[in-house]
Amino acid sequence: MELRRVAVTVLFLLVAFGSTSSKVAEENPEFWRSQARRTLQSALDRKLNTNVAKNILFFLGDGMGITTLTAARILKGQLENQTGEETVMTMDTFPNVGLAKTYSVDFQIADSAATATAYLCGVKTNLNTIGVNAAARNGACKTQKGNEVTSILKWAKDAGKSVGIVTTTRVQHATPATSYAHSASRKWYSDADMPEGAKRDGCTDIASQLVKNTDIDVIIGGGRKYMTPRGTKDPEYPRDYSSRGKRKDGRNLINEWQNMKIGKVAHYVWNKTDFNAVDPETTDYLMALFEPGDLRFEADRDPNMDPSIVETTEKAIRILQKNPKGFFLLVEGGRIDQGHHAGRASMALHETVAFDYAIAKGLELTKEHETLTIVMADHSHPFTFNGYPFRGQSILGKSPLWAKDVLPYTTLMYGNGPGHKITNGKRPDLRNVNTKTNDYVQLAAVPTESATHSGEDVAVLARGPMAHLFQGVNEQNYIAHAMAYAACVGADLRHCQGQTEDPVVQSTVANGAGPAGVEVALLSALLALRLLM
Repeated sequence: MELRRVAVTVLFLLVAFGSTSSKVAEENPEFWRSQARRTLQSALDRKLNTNVAKNILFFLGDGMGITTLTAARILKGQLENQTGEETVMTMDTFPNVGLAKTYSVDFQIADSAATATAYLCGVKTNLNTIGVNAAARNGACKTQKGNEVTSILKWAKDAGKSVGIVTTTRVQHATPATSYAHSASRKWYSDADMPEGAKRDGCTDIASQLVKNTDIDVIIGGGRKYMTPRGTKDPEYPRDYSSRGKRKDGRNLINEWQNMKIGKVAHYVWNKTDFNAVDPETTDYLMALFEPGDLRFEADRDPNMDPSIVETTEKAIRILQKNPKGFFLLVEGGRIDQGHHAGRASMALHETVAFDYAIAKGLELTKEHETLTIVMADHSHPFTFNGYPFRGQSILGKSPLWAKDVLPYTTLMYGNGPGHKITNGKRPDLRNVNTKTNDYVQLAAVPTESATHSGEDVAVLARGPMAHLFQGVNEQNYIAHAMAYAACVGADLRHCQGQTEDPVVQSTVANGAGPAGVEVALLSALLALRLLM
């Protein structure tokens, strides 16, 4: 009875507080009607953009599920001293929205390697493999040979466009690596990470493929230690042994990259001072590696040493857009995912807000009539937004309604992860705990060392040429084909040829390919049916 009385009292306060704190304007029904009329008119005025996309600007929020989008929207508004719920993110303004199914060939819930192969290469594959089809097996080098698949980054380069990757992780990580590498294991960052058998069988590490496979114009992220010989001191952390070079083969891939660019204006930089000195107007190639491994979280970033994702996105676009044939740029907000894996919602959401600002910069620097801009996630996380928080309450705070154990709980939680904190059958008492800090680890229902991924569909947002192709619920591998069609790169060139009908598929039925063979097959089938009747 006591618990019920507490719950009723809290609910009464909730309703009373909610009703008295509402904005006066929102209490007037005309506020919502006029807002809806404006939105409706905007939709009615929208015209299809059927241009050929000169540029493709592809923003990938790693682990940025729909719950993350909603929570980050609120956080962004609250960081601007608003209540947050009504905030409009840059990505919210994209008029075309669809969903992508994220499962891999072998798993119901996928990882960033399998998903990247889907949306970049147009082929679904197995967990932990990059740039190969599903006939390849995780960690089995021999199965990799002959099963390689190329990405839209390569298709764009082959079409004469400039290409680039920008990430907040190491540039050898699953998402960026899939744009240029083929590997039976996403973990083969350097040769030191490979089993000897795989090397004997002829497989090569991801870092070496970065400088060999495709001539990438702009490479920005982290991952210095995978590029240099074992024991090479890091320029930023010379006393940190874990930051030193890892390569067993003695190769310095940074030097090799520089030697390959002789005759071109190519810059390698590892700090913000040198990065700022790079003139996009005179630069042909840029490799910028700001950390030995992944970049720092946005909340931990030293602005004097490392540029923000907004700054790296801008530099990449200004270099690439000089090409009259256009460009393809992959920008990954890679540490959204890592914040979620650690159960640190604050970190993940701040990364998402920074990612949204990078999207705004991308739109500012490009023209919508010629640039197809895509924003999507590769997968989601078991991240929940729950309780009945008041309007404007901190997204990182606690629900005003307590649980059956008469203890508060946070609005944001995880289905599993390192935040499982049950002791002697009881949850921790959060009444005096500050849950808004960057280091706070959200409660989790199931104890796991790292929060897993989750398997629900992810949002795909688009604007620009042929953006209307990105609607409905589609397989994730469809994304690569739709982008390629819009830009007239890869195998399907119908868009720039003024064709929309299905290309004729050559048949190998009966007496050979082509219409004659098909006719023979049909006649044979009809004759068989006649005899059976």
